[in-house]
Amino acid sequence: MTNPLALILVIGLSLPTLVQARTADVSCDDSTRMTERLKHVWGAERMGMGMRDPDKMVEVWVTERNGDWLIIQNYANGTSCIVAMGEHWHPGQPGPA
Repeated sequence: MTNPLALILVIGLSLPTLVQARTADVSCDDSTRMTERLKHVWGAERMGMGMRDPDKMVEVWVTERNGDWLIIQNYANGTSCIVAMGEHWHPGQPGPA
């Protein structure tokens, strides 16, 4: 039978590593610098945007030459963060799913 204290200890010690891995995936910068980098370095174009709440705006950026995409969250304090990214972007067609 497994010792419950040992199990709690193993889980407790592994949580900081999991949190650091997720935090390391998020990249933030000044919003103006982020926009310039997306346009001029990545060659990305903003495909859409929407309000998440009163102080957060979410944008979808796509690099048309290779289909890479990024979701950027902009904050009212002038900071923007890449919160998701992927490949093989396919624009949706209007109408029913």
